[in-house]
Amino acid sequence: MEEWTVKVNHSAVKKEKPKTDQLEFGRVFTDHMFIMDYSVPLGWHDPRIVPYEPLTIDPSAMTFHYGQSVFEGLKAYYTPEGDIHLFRPEKNLQRLNRSNDRLCIPPIDEAFILQAIKQLVYLDKEWIPTAEGTSLYIRPFIISTEPFIGVAPSHQYKLIVILSPVGAYYKEGINPVKIAVENQYVRTVKGGTGEAKTGGNYAASLKAQELCAQKGFTQVLWLDGLEKKYIEEVGSMNVFFKINGKVYTPALNGSILEGVTRNSVIQMLQYWNIPVIEEKLAIDDLYQAYLDETLEEAFGTGTAAVISPIGQLSWENKDLYINEGKTGKISKALYDTLTGIQYGREKDPFDWIEKVTKKNTVKQ
Repeated sequence: MEEWTVKVNHSAVKKEKPKTDQLEFGRVFTDHMFIMDYSVPLGWHDPRIVPYEPLTIDPSAMTFHYGQSVFEGLKAYYTPEGDIHLFRPEKNLQRLNRSNDRLCIPPIDEAFILQAIKQLVYLDKEWIPTAEGTSLYIRPFIISTEPFIGVAPSHQYKLIVILSPVGAYYKEGINPVKIAVENQYVRTVKGGTGEAKTGGNYAASLKAQELCAQKGFTQVLWLDGLEKKYIEEVGSMNVFFKINGKVYTPALNGSILEGVTRNSVIQMLQYWNIPVIEEKLAIDDLYQAYLDETLEEAFGTGTAAVISPIGQLSWENKDLYINEGKTGKISKALYDTLTGIQYGREKDPFDWIEKVTKKNTVKQ
């Protein structure tokens, strides 16, 4: 890790904090943000924490025109003892660098950025909500800022980290959601940017999401972009199915994002001696399992919602009601255990938790 000093410019005016029972996801932001710049002659430089405020960016900045940007999402949690926990933050920063590589963005120093995130979280720790199911969402992102109209990798970037106190991502919470299988639009294909966390993937999903919401569904289940046959993701989450006592999830194939929660769920299930199979899973086979009454549970996994049970799938005018539309035992156990570890209520046998203290932040 390189030796950097983070300059801190404290906000002179503290914003009013939202009431815990009125928290939405991603609507309110804390008093400060972290910024670091990149240029070809200097590399990454000038790390600083400043008051949260609008950015001033040239209209010709390349991020607006060619979409060269990446982001991550993780959370900070208050424990009953008053400790601050991060959940596997090193995995998010490793993935950020994989996204950087795919988008031709210079790599970051993962260890330093983790310390900078801890410093920012510690500075704004009063914003971490304490009510059940709430947390402080952490959004690191990188944008290309060189003022140039031309298709090429930028020579200038900004890395920014912002914080947002949040409640549940889905209004249903841990209750099952209704999902529509998407047959017309595709999210991405192997060789594209599906395994990177970049804004274009999400922009490509909006049309299908809008249409399914009009029909009363919470999200879409994406099929592969070539044959429209194999299950890939559900909305912006990885997806799992419990079939005849075994848990199946689509294998990573170059178009599926490798989720931190996905990885954690697989480890947790293996720890419980529940078989986990990562392979191609055809929608036809899933429907057959439903007809055979061996499809026992389905759920999505992601940082925002953690575990989102699926109670109904709609595919080609057929409705699949899974586990009678109720939250399954595995889904509930995973949610309770993962959130229990995150909030310090359960033991952490995997060493997943990073504590945020004044001592483990970077120099000022």
